[in-house]
Amino acid sequence: MKFFALIQLLAAAAVASAAFTWQNVKIGGGGGFVPGIVFHPTAKGVAYARTDIGGLYRLNSRDDSWTAITDGITDNDNWHNWGVDALALDPQNENAVYASVGMYTNDWDPKPGSIIRSSDKGATWKTTNLSFKIGGNMPGRGMGERLAVDPANSKILYFGARSGNGLWKSTDGGETFTKVSSFTAVGTFIPDPKDTNGYNSDKQGLAFVTFDSTSGTTGGATKRIFVGTADNTTASVYVSEDAGATWNLVKGQPGTYFPHKCVLQPKEKALYLTYSDGTGPYDGTLGAVYRYDIAAATWKDITPASGSDLYFGFGGLGVDMQKPGTIVVATLNSWWPDAQIFRSNDSGTTWSKIWSWGNYPDQNLYYAQTTPKAPWIKTGFLDTDTKDLGWMIEALVINPLDSDHWLYSTGLTVFGGHDLTRWDTTHKVSIQSLADGIEEFSVQDVVSAPGGSELLAAVGDDSGFTFKDTASLKTSPSTPWMNPIWSTSSSVDYAGTAVKNIVRIGNSAGSQQAALSSDGGATWNVHPAADNNTNGGTVAYSANADTVVWSTSTSGVQRSQKQGTFSAVSSLPSGAVIASDKQNNTVFYGGSGASFYVSTNTGSSFSKAGALGSATAVRDIAANPTKAGDVWVSTDIGVFHSTDFGSSFKQAGTTLKNTYQIALGKGSGSTWNVYAFGTGSAGAKLYGSADEGASWTDIQGSQGFGSIDSAKVAGSGNTAGQVYVGTNGRGVLYASGTIKKRSEMKTTTFNA
Repeated sequence: MKFFALIQLLAAAAVASAAFTWQNVKIGGGGGFVPGIVFHPTAKGVAYARTDIGGLYRLNSRDDSWTAITDGITDNDNWHNWGVDALALDPQNENAVYASVGMYTNDWDPKPGSIIRSSDKGATWKTTNLSFKIGGNMPGRGMGERLAVDPANSKILYFGARSGNGLWKSTDGGETFTKVSSFTAVGTFIPDPKDTNGYNSDKQGLAFVTFDSTSGTTGGATKRIFVGTADNTTASVYVSEDAGATWNLVKGQPGTYFPHKCVLQPKEKALYLTYSDGTGPYDGTLGAVYRYDIAAATWKDITPASGSDLYFGFGGLGVDMQKPGTIVVATLNSWWPDAQIFRSNDSGTTWSKIWSWGNYPDQNLYYAQTTPKAPWIKTGFLDTDTKDLGWMIEALVINPLDSDHWLYSTGLTVFGGHDLTRWDTTHKVSIQSLADGIEEFSVQDVVSAPGGSELLAAVGDDSGFTFKDTASLKTSPSTPWMNPIWSTSSSVDYAGTAVKNIVRIGNSAGSQQAALSSDGGATWNVHPAADNNTNGGTVAYSANADTVVWSTSTSGVQRSQKQGTFSAVSSLPSGAVIASDKQNNTVFYGGSGASFYVSTNTGSSFSKAGALGSATAVRDIAANPTKAGDVWVSTDIGVFHSTDFGSSFKQAGTTLKNTYQIALGKGSGSTWNVYAFGTGSAGAKLYGSADEGASWTDIQGSQGFGSIDSAKVAGSGNTAGQVYVGTNGRGVLYASGTIKKRSEMKTTTFNA
């Protein structure tokens, strides 16, 4: 007997997904701190860069660009994989790459760290979980490298841990690690023992692991290994002469400062080390550079500055493997007038500088600097600051197979060039921003204005950026948000019926932190009523661009009308979530705790409105860009929708729970898609709905966005099916696709 059953595959019963392919909006230029860069010693063009909050990147040597390679292992449950504290390559295998990952050693990161390994240049990864935490974004992250592969035995790796956890070893290619009991030093320095949040009160741990490839082998392993520790004492560099069985202090070593970088020049049989009186990356007012002759077991102070010229520590260290005795070192932090970079061709006996003083305050520059790959770096930073060469220089490397190719990183970008040896002849090298493809921006807000600017991105450290249309998403902007330019913009919004009018907020105390634009974010002016003490938080602009409501980080909720004085809005709790109705100029929305609020008098006062079921936390509010009174609310139990200005709500489906940011974007025809971060049928991800929440589709797929509670989302107001995600460390990613409605879900016939 046969019977036929017709089953409708709905979102509540199956994991619905859509084919969205993600790519970066091209802000370009890096945008964050790159603590380490490592070239493969023998494979041409193979190099990797580690970032503190944005994962690993692989160099594309054909065009100096970079490709992100750890997005696929950085989902909501593994967001800390974007914090990279150490990087290692296998000298015998150009395809193998290793890294230690974990964001913080304090309770900001709930999980222990890991060692990740790849046998295909980062295309795929395997993970070894550790029993302790790793601090890719902790103090001292520029030291290193803390992870190293034995050049004589690919199965052997050593890892120097933080937090008093000592030295660890793997004998199976990184699959497992065991503590090295014979190595008892742990790196005891604590930057601030009184720090209560744990960020500066943790032991800095081990600084580097360096194998001496000239020492021969015993039992199939390299005999001599050097390990540095974060100790500002006579004991900070240790050596093993028996492949790690026993360890001793290296005799005669410097008695002060912390070692940062340690590089072997095998043809010289010498180590070069940089030192600073801080563990970095922000500190360091004194330091030194040393050369250790391994055969003679002697140390030589080769510090390239002295007396009043020595007001900084040293970080970045490049050793030319083609030309023994040629080295380049950089100041770790020379905040004024600029960083200094030194070069020696005689093993540090004499040095030359990359700039010198002329007739004060003029400088003689022995370099030419350009930023064609990221024009905003020049207009927004190099043209407005004395620090052209940068700051926080911990990574500085010379390509071991090309003496002209060098790279160094700062708190802003990766600089470098391809004519380094001109330093020795014309003494005029070319420096460019060579961070194309690195998108390490911490995005604070993203907005797309229907009929206006396609994307407004508020970011940390680099102010923010405007992309006028979809075509411009692939081109690095010519300028960041300027006049005023702030370190960080925390929020941005547009006026719904006058979309060229934009308001943005900064988070730095001491200057006015609200700015207005009337040309879609191309140019800006300070909001005349902003004071020097109010900053941070989120902002909402009324539909007609006459009223600003600002939920500040410092002064509760504030309101300004017609650029007049900001005054407190006492009827809305401090820290409230806010939004403006995009069509009705008199209406603003707010949320705090379990309550939803509405103002019908342009934000002068708010009253509690419709109930949100059993929700206890309003997390985000999104108003329909074209329909007055149509408002969406994200809560800890899911998404709610109102069509009557918040007077009443209905839950938008029951399959999406614990939601965070929510946004609307142009859908098919005149409809609007809804996008929300939450926990649904595919886990904690980004979901989209084309039927007002009746069904929710996973549109994130395998792309990692980090933790969903810190990610930002905006639907395009102009391009159907396009959506933007702002991440905390990987910039802005975007994709487009079609989301099926529940009624379009596949119908399947089963025979039995």
